[in-house]
Amino acid sequence: MRTMPLEMTLENQTAVITGGSSGIGAATAKRFAAAGADVALLARREERLNELAEELTLEYETETLTVPTDVRDATAVEAAIEATVERFGGIDVAVANAGLARGSDIESMSTESYRAMMDTNVDGAFFFTRAALTHLRDSKGTIVFVGSFAGEYPRPFNPVYAASKWWIRGFAKSVAAQVGDTGVGVSIINPSEVRTEFDVEGKQFTDRFEQGEVTEPEEVAEAITFAAAQEYSTIQELDIYRRDKYTGW
Repeated sequence: MRTMPLEMTLENQTAVITGGSSGIGAATAKRFAAAGADVALLARREERLNELAEELTLEYETETLTVPTDVRDATAVEAAIEATVERFGGIDVAVANAGLARGSDIESMSTESYRAMMDTNVDGAFFFTRAALTHLRDSKGTIVFVGSFAGEYPRPFNPVYAASKWWIRGFAKSVAAQVGDTGVGVSIINPSEVRTEFDVEGKQFTDRFEQGEVTEPEEVAEAITFAAAQEYSTIQELDIYRRDKYTGW
């Protein structure tokens, strides 16, 4: 794969990332650390968080904080944000990345599956934004939402997931309208399929796709870093699609 690293700096900044234990979240943590940021990692898998934090410290000599957090729990999210602020003194970048997909037609989808997806993708993003926003106002920082191709086009095989990502886009743009005059940046990154542990119908994308077939998490992380590194302007929305996406959906 051809790469040309962009010169982007997050020196002396603190970033907090949900879904930080793997995939896009882990790749973003590495990219942020390489750009000079201290990183707080939020996810449910404590062991994975600790392994990643150790890797970041050894490779980039960055400061890290791991906070095992279920984003569906408002109290836990608030506690994680407060722990981040207590450790680092503030928050400059917040990445709302945690997400869940369970593809199904409406008639056969269980209430449990519906609740799990909406609680994670919608409520989790709201709780995280609500908890982080005051601190982002203080720093005139940036919040980045990880959206999806599914949040821009109809998805007949997983309409609830698609609806949750349409909600993310509407929420993010409305948050931007609310806080833009206070100096807070709000960005949305919309990838198509990304080769991660993302599970649809019992098969992870790492198993479903070979390298080069779809977007890699590092490519999305690069876009998130580009959005986060803007000092005065906002990268409102970036689409990252595999090159043949419009011929195969």
